Amino acid sequence: MSTRAISYLARQRIPHEVVSYAHEEKGARFAARAVGFPLAQTIKTLVADLGGHRYRLVLMPGDREVSMKKLAKVCGVKRAAMADAATAERVTGYLVGGISPFATRQAMKVLMEQCLLDFTEVMINAGQRGLLLKMAPGDIARVLGAETVSLTETL
Repeated sequence: MSTRAISYLARQRIPHEVVSYAHEEKGARFAARAVGFPLAQTIKTLVADLGGHRYRLVLMPGDREVSMKKLAKVCGVKRAAMADAATAERVTGYLVGGISPFATRQAMKVLMEQCLLDFTEVMINAGQRGLLLKMAPGDIARVLGAETVSLTETL
């Protein structure tokens, strides 16, 4: 099984393992439970809307929420919000529940929650519902040119 994301990583020679599961529900919580992997190490790929048709990909641990205030500040805008599902699908070329940051339809800058670099392995969507990639978070940051920042909502 291959997706644009998997093909992209293969061309870049980035080590990864494809893990499949029965997709019954969208979300990192379900995916982590389905493959028996810690939620904190299961990345959700979010599309942030910065206004004016400007978007960013945001990679967050499944057990954390994005602070919109921090996101706006890091991006240098007054207001940031999560893109609606139709917009996220249009700019990435992937279906919600299967959005991967690799080989998106529209090139976007990537922000990655810095705590993800504390792990040796993480899971991230492979570009199709029911498919994940197990890989090193440092490889993800490097291949995407991601800026690592703290965007976690203070609870």
